Amino acid sequence: MPRTIWSGAISFGLVTVPIHVASATENHAIQFHQYHLADMGRVRVRKVCELEDREVSQSEIGKGYEYAKDRVVAISDAELRELPLPTAKAIEMQAFVPLDSIDPIRIAEGYYLVPDGQVAAKPYKLLRQALGRSSKVAIAKYAWSGRERLGLLRVRDDAIVLHAMRWPDEIRDPAAVDPPHEQVSEEEIERALALIDGMTRDDLEGPEFTDAYTEAMAKIIEAKREDKPLPEASEPEQPGQVLDLMAALTESVQQAKASRGEDADVHELPKRKTPKKQPAKKTAAKKIAKKTAARRPRSA
Repeated sequence: MPRTIWSGAISFGLVTVPIHVASATENHAIQFHQYHLADMGRVRVRKVCELEDREVSQSEIGKGYEYAKDRVVAISDAELRELPLPTAKAIEMQAFVPLDSIDPIRIAEGYYLVPDGQVAAKPYKLLRQALGRSSKVAIAKYAWSGRERLGLLRVRDDAIVLHAMRWPDEIRDPAAVDPPHEQVSEEEIERALALIDGMTRDDLEGPEFTDAYTEAMAKIIEAKREDKPLPEASEPEQPGQVLDLMAALTESVQQAKASRGEDADVHELPKRKTPKKQPAKKTAAKKIAKKTAARRPRSA
């Protein structure tokens, strides 16, 4: 059983469900420490008081907020726990919405909400089943670690999962990265859709969905432990410059079908019939070309 991160309750109208929170994910990455290479002595980060110029223990350290130059007010963990907020003690549901109405960029890490004792078992199960039948997710507010956050509650098997959410003003406008303004043809879009169909899966099981980096790192560590030659690294394929987009898409569709054991022959897609207004079409193309040439890239 994962350790409890936070204890409180789910507030669902007048229904209160006592719960405790456990992380729904775990990190399997290989962790490194820092060492002095001359003698392989461990290098550690020590916490030193700038005024007394001495190392201080964890029991002497607390939180503080600098509200002016060299003016700090201390804030204790107990004071944070007693914040005058309903969400400091409970995960308060605010609304229910379809999951596809939430931009995934706003969804962060996940936690399992576990019923706290027998008294919470029935209301927890009621909420889980009602949430599952509704085909909706709950949007809630809660306060942990010195800040109030939005959360998304959904059902996963027999458990209720809480996902942290980012506030709207924490999401940058996509225009900040200056998306490209190139034109693509309908035939190119259809060939790209054929590639998506060829790469569609019903699950995410298989060797291509394993952590190859961690496995390779484990092999290097094992080789160094046993004083054996390091495993040879294969030369990665260098991505070439795409000169013919349709040809690249066609070849990609063939490879996707071949990897699934399907007929790799890709026939040309039927071209859409368009009205024969060649002069007008050429004029429009010239206008688009002029606008594209005149468009300047946005400044960073």
